[in-house]
Amino acid sequence: MELRLGDRAILVDCGLFQGSRTLETLNHGAFGFAPASIDAVVLTHAHIDHCGLLPKLAAQGFDRPVWCTPATSDLLEYMLADAGRIQESEADRRNRRRDRAGESRFEPLYTEEDALNAWRLTHPTPLCQWFDPAPGFRARFWNAGHILGAASVEIEAAGMRLLLSGDLGPINKAFHPDPLSPTSLDHVVCEATYGDRAREKLTIEQRRTQLEAEIKEALSRGGNLVIPSFALERTQELLLDLAKLADANRIPNAPIFVDSPLASRATKVFAAHASELEDMGGEDVFRHSSIHYVEDVAESIRLNAISGAIIMAASGMCEAGRIRHHLKHNLFRRDSTILFVGFQAKGTLGRVLLDGAQRVRISGEDVNVRARIRRIDSYSAHADRDELHSWIRARGPISGSLFLDHGEPEAVAALRTLIQADDPAASIIAPQIGEVYALEPGKPARRIQTGRVDMEQLSGLDWQNDYADFITHLKQHLGRIRSERARREALAQMRRVLDAYREAKQHQPAKCQPAKCQPAK
Repeated sequence: MELRLGDRAILVDCGLFQGSRTLETLNHGAFGFAPASIDAVVLTHAHIDHCGLLPKLAAQGFDRPVWCTPATSDLLEYMLADAGRIQESEADRRNRRRDRAGESRFEPLYTEEDALNAWRLTHPTPLCQWFDPAPGFRARFWNAGHILGAASVEIEAAGMRLLLSGDLGPINKAFHPDPLSPTSLDHVVCEATYGDRAREKLTIEQRRTQLEAEIKEALSRGGNLVIPSFALERTQELLLDLAKLADANRIPNAPIFVDSPLASRATKVFAAHASELEDMGGEDVFRHSSIHYVEDVAESIRLNAISGAIIMAASGMCEAGRIRHHLKHNLFRRDSTILFVGFQAKGTLGRVLLDGAQRVRISGEDVNVRARIRRIDSYSAHADRDELHSWIRARGPISGSLFLDHGEPEAVAALRTLIQADDPAASIIAPQIGEVYALEPGKPARRIQTGRVDMEQLSGLDWQNDYADFITHLKQHLGRIRSERARREALAQMRRVLDAYREAKQHQPAKCQPAKCQPAK
């Protein structure tokens, strides 16, 4: 989000779009501003959907401070470097694919060097300490209770007090105290990730009991328990609970493999900040004898031959990283279990699996889904609907507007309805990418520029999801046709349909396309 005052401008966060391939293409578009014109970035936390475009910003001319908490700065060194390596390796993989023959070369969004250059711009600043990110702006961080180093941002500018929530954590989350922020504000921007969902409220002990039951059931089947896990925070929470359960002899004596170099590095940052964390009990639980950190690729490949293990790997939504490798070798096994412990965005492989897919396509290969698919919500790092509602009410009075963002359309709409019921006259806005608002003290925001009207369509499943589903089932459907001749005729009919559609589109008269605002991150 860009905040502009006269000829000065700051960004609050600069993150990657995540979800379907169509949505991710927005990452390659131009910024809605000149990167060199930005005076500073104020960063709420180190998750890639909040910081993942910083390397692109720096590569295109931004060289000013990135203000963040000390823990966020420590994490960014590894998070951004890993993101750069992923961008480079993904570009190499796409360029090697045979079905791209004759196409132009695919360039990475940014490199590992770009990422480290962005990290070097960080200015670590403690919670509750005022700083001046740019002339005319004054800001300070408040604990958001989401992940290590995560913060909400209070900003004073032009006689107004603004608050941007960043991502908010749930009540009674491991490691962190509950979120805390100021009250009596002019304008508030609040996330709405779980704006349409109320979770069962569990204590940490109840959560461990839930995990214990899943582990026992999974390992009793004889296969592996594979957990797609976000490298940052989710992995560390799981390791804390696994160590406690193992020490109490509440789970089988199974090896626990953390197959994510990024998770291993992030865990070291957690250990370095142990004095700031709750629930650690003075122990280094991350060095438990049952936990094995997998660093090199050869060791990761050797896990293909084992059974009866707990394997944790990133990414949490199964869109990249070593988890896809482990899914390829476990999804077809009836004795294995895949346990999801985090949010799965529409269009991601994780969401497709949770929605009941029987076949999926991973790295160009079709994989039958025979493994047991499970999910528990008690490890979410996000506040749920009721907790978001309570947090917003506690910020009052809000004399201007409340903006709801960072949520799928259904989640934003549900939270908006809930809050509007408290005060039908309240100004509640669900902004689109590219929209511009004028803010004044004590008055509702005024929209002065429209944004992208197609974002709701982009946030869900796209044609590439449909294609992957179609192609994974195509051979199976053709196999049900009795004769070779009939199968060939079916394929010929499909080709004729595609050819007819292409020819019809080519002969349509050209239509004027309205100008679209570039997405501003």
